[in-house]
Amino acid sequence: MIELNAHQIAEATGGRLTTSIDDTTVVTSADTDSRQLEQNSLYIARRGEVTDGHNFIASARAAGAQLILAEHETTGEDGVVDPAVIVEDSTVAMGDLARYIVEKIRQHSETTVIGITGSVGKTSTKDALARLLSSQQGPTIAPRGSYNGETGLPLTIFTADLDTRYLIVEMGADRLGNIRELTNIVRPDISVVLTVGTAHAQSFGSLENIAITKGEIVEALEPNGIAVLNADDVKVAAMASRVPSGAKTIWFSAASVPPERTSLLYAADAATTENENPHFNLQYLGEDATDQDRRGRKVTANMIGEHHTTNLLAAATAALAAGVDLATIAQVMPEIAPASAHRMARTDRDDGITVIDDAYNANPESMRAGLKTLTMLGRNTGRRTWAILGPMLELGDQHAKEHILLGETVVRLNIDQLVVVGADARALYTGAINEGSWGDEVDHVLSNDEAFDLLTERAQPGDIIFVKGSNGTRLWELADRLTTEKLVRRKEMP
Repeated sequence: MIELNAHQIAEATGGRLTTSIDDTTVVTSADTDSRQLEQNSLYIARRGEVTDGHNFIASARAAGAQLILAEHETTGEDGVVDPAVIVEDSTVAMGDLARYIVEKIRQHSETTVIGITGSVGKTSTKDALARLLSSQQGPTIAPRGSYNGETGLPLTIFTADLDTRYLIVEMGADRLGNIRELTNIVRPDISVVLTVGTAHAQSFGSLENIAITKGEIVEALEPNGIAVLNADDVKVAAMASRVPSGAKTIWFSAASVPPERTSLLYAADAATTENENPHFNLQYLGEDATDQDRRGRKVTANMIGEHHTTNLLAAATAALAAGVDLATIAQVMPEIAPASAHRMARTDRDDGITVIDDAYNANPESMRAGLKTLTMLGRNTGRRTWAILGPMLELGDQHAKEHILLGETVVRLNIDQLVVVGADARALYTGAINEGSWGDEVDHVLSNDEAFDLLTERAQPGDIIFVKGSNGTRLWELADRLTTEKLVRRKEMP
């Protein structure tokens, strides 16, 4: 984080200083987690859904926090008021401070801010883009994991310094106007929209409302900005009408036939290898394209799943918009690998079992993409396939329907074994049964431990195990066990 003193933080947030503030107090980092603090840090005490950060101020001070951003004064064991900036709402103040920092960075450096949104693929696209931009001169800042909301976006900005050349931010949303609020914190120079899907359907109420909100990221562009839009998604393509006058639009597409678009980055002859690594001929069809750009450059990516073709294209198009030439993009792209945990991460165990861990989150679109990849891996290699699936959350009144449909999909894809985990996913099990899967082809268990025990009994060398569920189900804990613990059958135990 850029170096800030207490008065600057109060100015940025509209807060007041406690009487215990030392005028020389300076902070060089900030976090909401008292366990992650460094020396000379700002601890942000915010009220979360589960805990109140104000309860951890003493721990934060002991860990090295020089200053607190809080909603009320607190007193240490010595009876002295903790040095703090007092604000009405700590979460809102985080956004205000992040806005202040971005302005300082822009004043100091030629900084390009790139915002990414979409119902699926944001994190994979962000990771790919960070790798492409890091090939250029100048520091590149990108979110840790999936920091993408009113808390995560500021935390990303807090890691930037004055010399930041590229600042990548994810923008997630769970209600109308959410993206607009985030763009008010950091106005993007380049806005990327991937897809419009059913993630957070419960809070949005309709797919149209999701599209309205996702499109707020392109409306935030300045006249010299650039919108990067998915030509293969009808609702994203419609956002071209919302791009401000003077701003440019660059399209990307993995369709079998390229759409009629100016400034299009296209994946010609897109397919996958035996191990489901995407490969394609990367072509740029634009007025400023060279002859070689139009002919294309062949790329094989180190990602797993056909759906990553779209994510890679989005990252490549954003990099192109940021000034990276296509030759460099094609050269670096094979080096891109999963950088965030639990996202199509492949582990080949010593016992011959392969685990595909995609357990960070789930919605109907990402579930189907992952299951299709599992099917193709099994078909290409002749290996037995397992789908270990938890519930998809935040689907509202579509919960039962979407889970039944997903169960039907598993059967139609001819996945060999299905294990449904959790009471909330019962409809997924029902859908598979109704579609004609029964006996030991499909099981329903209530916990990660039960699923692990079942796999201990029945998984065999050569099996491919795919794990996926919404983050709130904590199915990633099962994935962690499957990638680190030996599956010891009970009859082998002493």
